[in-house]
Amino acid sequence: MLPNKINNLLLCVAAMLASACSAPCGTPGRLCAPITSVTSAAPVAPPVPAPKPAAPAPAPEPEAVVETFAVPPPDAPRPSGIMQVVPQPAGEAGGKPPYRIALLLPLRSEALGRAADALRAGFMAGLERDSKGFEVNLVETGDQPQEVLAAYVAAQQQNDMVVGPLARSAVSAIAGSQQVDKPTIALNHPELRGETRLPPQLLVIGLSIEEEARQVAEWAAREHPSARALVVSGNSAWQKRIAGAIAAHWQRLGLNARSQELSPLNGYLQDAELVALRARLQAEPAGVLFAALDPDQARQLRTALATPPLNEIPVYGTSSLNPGRSTILPGPEMDGVRLLDLPWLVQRDHPAVMVYPQPVPRDEARLGADMERIYALGIDAFRIAREIARQPQRRFQLDGVTGQLTVDFGQGQPWFERIEVPAEYRNGVPTPVR
Repeated sequence: MLPNKINNLLLCVAAMLASACSAPCGTPGRLCAPITSVTSAAPVAPPVPAPKPAAPAPAPEPEAVVETFAVPPPDAPRPSGIMQVVPQPAGEAGGKPPYRIALLLPLRSEALGRAADALRAGFMAGLERDSKGFEVNLVETGDQPQEVLAAYVAAQQQNDMVVGPLARSAVSAIAGSQQVDKPTIALNHPELRGETRLPPQLLVIGLSIEEEARQVAEWAAREHPSARALVVSGNSAWQKRIAGAIAAHWQRLGLNARSQELSPLNGYLQDAELVALRARLQAEPAGVLFAALDPDQARQLRTALATPPLNEIPVYGTSSLNPGRSTILPGPEMDGVRLLDLPWLVQRDHPAVMVYPQPVPRDEARLGADMERIYALGIDAFRIAREIARQPQRRFQLDGVTGQLTVDFGQGQPWFERIEVPAEYRNGVPTPVR
């Protein structure tokens, strides 16, 4: 299996939290704080000689890590953080017991807790819209593979389906455990190699930067057949993965691809390397340029290539070029750059997107694009789980908030495909290409 995009998202989230969220789980400001139970105090003991009333018994600490949720009442206040949901008793539909889904997430993980919380919020947004006949049992774990595997086995015994886990290492542990007995929707890609086959009950729906890279290469090849490509990347691991996947697929299409790796300093491209890149493009013209860079680096690249004829080279990239609505910078530098991204990020007016609530950032903090993508993955995870529960053993398609989804489950080896939205920067904003 190819490495996956969501693993990169989680690494980015972990790095972001290293300085801003170092408090242990359960302290103020942490998104993975547990919901505490509230009980009445013990009654006062009857008077005895030298009467002294008994002290009230303290409220017991919650022991269970499984919480059951349904839809909050219409008049419930909107939560201040994207993790907060209102626990409700699950009902029955048509006299039948509800279909039980275990949502297995590393909410107790210091590194992945906030990403898990964003995904949980998205999943609950999906449940809120289509809750009839479903019960969601939240199973909280850390991020150690063996701990997650034990929780997964227990969750299978008490539920009809498991959605999760989120960490790549945990998905790998479950995929290789030979204990996948019920429908399981993994939120990341396992670290499998070669011809290893996934269990027939395991469907993998994680976001993949390699798959994005393949789709970008095919898009550029359709628009510029026979063009020679130059793939420009930084030296970080995720940038190398994007660049390698683009170049490999471009060559599989029978086309010529060259690569140039830059060495950013403090995250920014160096002037000397940009001068050398301009000289290379003037000596060896390229018909297509792929940018495996972050948004700021891509803006630098476009500025360096702003003079004719270099400014006429079409530029393509993955969702890494979109910083999200909260941090996007105005200006024409990126106009014309083409990229792929999720409908949730670039099609806010799409009917499939508009019906779900936007995630609410905690403590007035901006919600970055990576967190929004994970939230959107949570919505589609519920929608896929719902369809499999309603009509198992069939192939179906969904107009999802993470793309056009095709799922084949219950008829041999599972199969999943996500087609993302082609977009182009116009007036400084990524806009879908009609």
